[in-house]
Amino acid sequence: MEHSKLSSTLLALDSLSIYRELLENRVISKLRALLISLNEADVVVREVINSYHEFYFELAKSGTMSLKDYVVEQIIFNENPFTYQQQAVQINSSNNMIEKAVAQDLDGLQLISQLDPALVKAKLCVLFKNDSYNSLIAELPEWVLESRSISPSNHLSHISEHINACMYWHDGLEELKKFHKRYGCGIFARYFAFVWERADGSGYINGIDSPDPITLNELVDYQNERSRVIENTLQFLEGCPSNNVLLYGDRGTGKSSTVKAILNEYHSHGLRMLEVPKAYLADFPLIIRHLKNRAQKFILFVDDLVFGDNEENYTSLKAMLEGGVESKPPNIVIYATSNRRHLIKEYFSERAGLQSGNHDEEVHSGDSMQEKLSLADRFGISVVFSSPDQNRYLKIVDGIAANRNLNIDKERLHREALQWALWYNGRSARTARQFVDWIEGHDAIKGSQ
Repeated sequence: MEHSKLSSTLLALDSLSIYRELLENRVISKLRALLISLNEADVVVREVINSYHEFYFELAKSGTMSLKDYVVEQIIFNENPFTYQQQAVQINSSNNMIEKAVAQDLDGLQLISQLDPALVKAKLCVLFKNDSYNSLIAELPEWVLESRSISPSNHLSHISEHINACMYWHDGLEELKKFHKRYGCGIFARYFAFVWERADGSGYINGIDSPDPITLNELVDYQNERSRVIENTLQFLEGCPSNNVLLYGDRGTGKSSTVKAILNEYHSHGLRMLEVPKAYLADFPLIIRHLKNRAQKFILFVDDLVFGDNEENYTSLKAMLEGGVESKPPNIVIYATSNRRHLIKEYFSERAGLQSGNHDEEVHSGDSMQEKLSLADRFGISVVFSSPDQNRYLKIVDGIAANRNLNIDKERLHREALQWALWYNGRSARTARQFVDWIEGHDAIKGSQ
C-alpha cells in the first residue's frame, strides 16, 4: 500500500508540465530525490536516511513544517506560461490546452502535498528489516500534513485558503486565474516594493520584505504639495494620462516619505514601486523589458537625484523622460526626488566659457549649459518642498505629537522643539519627527523611574 502511494507521488512529480520549474525548487527537488532513493533496488540505509534529512532540513528552512502549506505557496508564486499569461495586460484568448495541463498539475501537486511521513517510515521498515534500524527509523522527525498557516487576512491568505478548501485542487483554477489577473505572478505577487540591484555584471529586481511603513496619515502639513503627487498617481492607476514627477526642495521636508506613503496607500490597487539607484540609471532599457506587459503599475523611484560634471547617466534618464528608441510603456512613471532644482551641477568655468578665448573651451558651451539646466523641465510635474518657517515647523511638531496621542504641555513642547532645531538640523519635517521621537522616549524613561 505504502509503495503504491509513494510511487504515485513520484509519478505526480515527474508528470508536472506547466509547473515543471518546481522540480528545481530546493524542497521539491530534495523530496523527489528521497522518493527516488526509496525506489532503488540496491538502496543503502545511510543514503536514504541522508536524503530524508536533507528534505526535512530544506522544508524546515522554508519557514513551515506543513508540506501542504509549502506546496500551496509555490503554486501561488510560481511564474510559468499560465500565470504570466493571466497577468499580462492583454489576453488575446483563453488557452484551454494550457488550462487543462494546469488542472492536471494542480491535482498532482495536491497528491504531493498529502505525502505522509508515516508512509515513508513504513517503507523504510520494509526495506530494512534489521531490528537495529527500527529505533532510528521511528525517531526520524516528521512534517505535518494539515495547513498550519496563521496569516493576516489579505489577498494571499484568501487564495491560499480557497485552494486548501477545494476537495480537488483543479476546482480552484478559476480563482487562481482571478488572483493572477489582479495581483500578477512570481515576485510581483509576493512583494509591492522592489529595488534594482546588480551582481556579477547583471541587473535584477529584488523584492523588499519590510518596506518603510510610513502612511499618508502620519505625514503632517505639506498637503497642497502632496495632493498634486497623489492626484497624478490616481490618474496613473486609472489608466489616464499622467506625468513623471520631480519632488525637489530642502532636505528633510518629506519628499521621499511622500512617495513611500503613496505606495503604502495604493499598493492594493495594483501600484508597485521599484527603486533605481542613480548609479544604475543606464539599466532603464533592461528594467522596461522586465516590467512592460504586466498588469501592475510601476513607479520607478530615483531618490536624491543629482549629477556631477561629465556624468553620462543623465542621458539615460533624459531618454526615458522624453522617449528613446525603447519607449516607456504606459504602466511605468518616474518619480524622482532631489535637493536641487537643477539636477546637474554647473560650474562658473562653464559660464566663463561663453566669452572665453581659451582654445580648450567648448565652442557652443551655451548649448551644453542649457541642456544641463533643462533636465528638470523634462519632468511633467515639479513639486517644491520648502523648509518650514517657525510657525509651520511647530504645527508639524503638534501634528506628530497628536498622532501619537502624546500628552505634553504645549509650551514645553514648542520650547524644546525650537531648541532641538537649533542644536541639530534646523527646521524641517524630519527634524520635527526626530524631536518627537526623542521627547516621547525621554518622557517614557523618566516616567518609569
